[in-house]
Amino acid sequence: MTDSAAPAPTRPRSLSGIQATSDSLHLGNYIGALQQFVAQQETHDAFFFIANMHAITVDQDPAQLRERTLRTAAQFIGAGLDPQRSTLYVQSHIPAHTQLGWILECTTGLGEAMRMTQFKDKSGKNEHVSLGLLTYPALMAADILLYQADVVPVGEDQRQHLELTRNLAERFNHRYGQTFTVPEAHILKATAKVYDLQDPTAKMSKSAKTPAGLIEILDDEKTLTKKIKSAVTDTGTEVTYDPHAKPGVSNLLTIHSALSGRSIEELVSEFEGKMYGHLKVAVAEVVVETLRPLRTRTLELLDDPAELSRVLDAGADAASAVAQRTIEQVFERVGFLHR
Repeated sequence: MTDSAAPAPTRPRSLSGIQATSDSLHLGNYIGALQQFVAQQETHDAFFFIANMHAITVDQDPAQLRERTLRTAAQFIGAGLDPQRSTLYVQSHIPAHTQLGWILECTTGLGEAMRMTQFKDKSGKNEHVSLGLLTYPALMAADILLYQADVVPVGEDQRQHLELTRNLAERFNHRYGQTFTVPEAHILKATAKVYDLQDPTAKMSKSAKTPAGLIEILDDEKTLTKKIKSAVTDTGTEVTYDPHAKPGVSNLLTIHSALSGRSIEELVSEFEGKMYGHLKVAVAEVVVETLRPLRTRTLELLDDPAELSRVLDAGADAASAVAQRTIEQVFERVGFLHR
């Protein structure tokens, strides 16, 4: 591990996490998050964690959660996160997350928590609404503030939660004295938003109506090719970029552009006069080529769970050193007795 626990990093610190709620991350995760996480290793003192504690706001099978936590960590590394250059750890390995989470719950108003858009959306869809679903933005704030993160890369859907984190940091600092770095949001680029292959008006998501619409980054090459060749397209035959009139074709062009680095305009010109089938073949090829090394590396790691656990233990040690300094200061500020 690099000395991620250094008190005064020369680069700004960033922090990002993904929930361990699926066997495989999908192409939207890769394009929308993982690619940018990898780039942050060049510019930031980067912390990455597997949010397995957030996962249990809804029911999880214990054995499956353990397996998915390892699989998610392996995919992080397979995508290019280097444990020698960044800090990779599992949320539940650091007790300070829940310790600070409780203190921030006591700093959060009930009305603030109930106004969170994701709580309103999810509670409206579930018969059983856990208290954790209501309070998890306070745990998310703890995830960030523990590590004195300067910047937090988030999707647009998490902007409200980060604003709450900033408010809680400022509120705590005002009441108890300067304790937390107030983090800035880095909204992940939305220029390459990926949509469901079978419903190109819906964002690609693990809750897809059918697996055929979801490109999982651990799919084998035959499965990837079949899904892309079966993708819903649009009326007409001309390959043009028009997300409203031709969402299916536009989605395929977006995927190709995001992975190949070629512009949409260049691709439209290349496929002028060609059929949708030609585009699908080209997209399948670039997806397979991009994901092949990621899948290979991930499966190698999963074949050696002891080594993967060693990497995560080392990451937890480095993260714990940073978190412990913060939680000791917080305990002192709020008036908890020393042991």
